[in-house]
This record gives sequence, C-alpha cells and structure tokens, in this order.
Amino acid sequence: MSNRRAVVGVMGAGVGASAEAVALAEELGECISRKGWVLLTGGRPAGVMAAASRGAARVDGHLVVGVLPDEGNGDESQNTADLDLALFTDMGKARNVINVLSSDVVVVCGSGGSGTASEAAHSLNAGRPLVLLAVLVLWRDFFCSLGGGVECAGDVEECCRLIEARLRKA
Repeated sequence: MSNRRAVVGVMGAGVGASAEAVALAEELGECISRKGWVLLTGGRPAGVMAAASRGAARVDGHLVVGVLPDEGNGDESQNTADLDLALFTDMGKARNVINVLSSDVVVVCGSGGSGTASEAAHSLNAGRPLVLLAVLVLWRDFFCSLGGGVECAGDVEECCRLIEARLRKA
C-alpha cells in the first residue's frame, strides 16, 4: 500500500440498529482512529454510522468520511455531526458501491437490512476484504458461503486485528 492512510468502511443499520451494534460501532470507530486509519461510513445521523463516527471523533488526528445518498442541499440534519468530510452523491442506495470501492477493508457491524447486505455483497464482488462483526449466524453462514475474503469477529479487538492483518496483505 502507498503512503496514503488506509480507509476502513464501517457498514450497518441506521434507524433500527440494535443497542449492541451501536455500542460496538462506537468502540470500533475509536479503534480505527487510534490505529491512524480513515473511517468511512454512510454518514447518516443514526445507528452504526453515527456511532462509529462519534467514536472516531474522540481521537486526535481522526478523519471521518461520510458518503451520503442525497445532494447536500445544506440540511445538516441529514448527516452526522462528527463528519470531517461529507461526500454528497445524489445516488440514493447506489452510493453503497462507492462506500465499498472507497474502502480498503469493509466491516459489517451487527446485522442490518438490505442496504447493509448489499454493501457486504458488493465487497465480495469487488474483492474487498470483508469483516463481519457480531452478525447473526444466518448472515455469517450466507456471506461465508459466497467465497473467500470473509473474516468473522466476535468483538472489536479481534475485528481490529483482522483489519490490520488484511491491510498488511494489501
């Protein structure tokens, strides 16, 4: 990998995210920043996206990027306050491809809905390393059955070790 900072995409449920996923995402965001990596999320002010951004923002030198689905009409309530860089796509859910292709490693934190599932599938299609953190067994079994490049973590410490190992291979 070049001298640029590694980008770790954290994907998961927005509205409706479980309390466990939100707590893990916040801890994960902080770990990502402490490692000097850039955090990339969907940028929304809810669930996993907001929690990971909040955790990352607690660390000096953090860089938090949000890839947002709308056109950025100046309504700041549509993105989390902890973003350093908001990228407005006006692409709706099609932005999920941008999330994945802009990440060196993708983490799915908790099981989400169809948007989160699409990001996991895009990761595999694009050959991006995918780490599943505390997902449902059904999700784990399904995404692991689709091929290589999938790792599973039960906690944030293990997740960050897996991310680091994948980045060293890049």
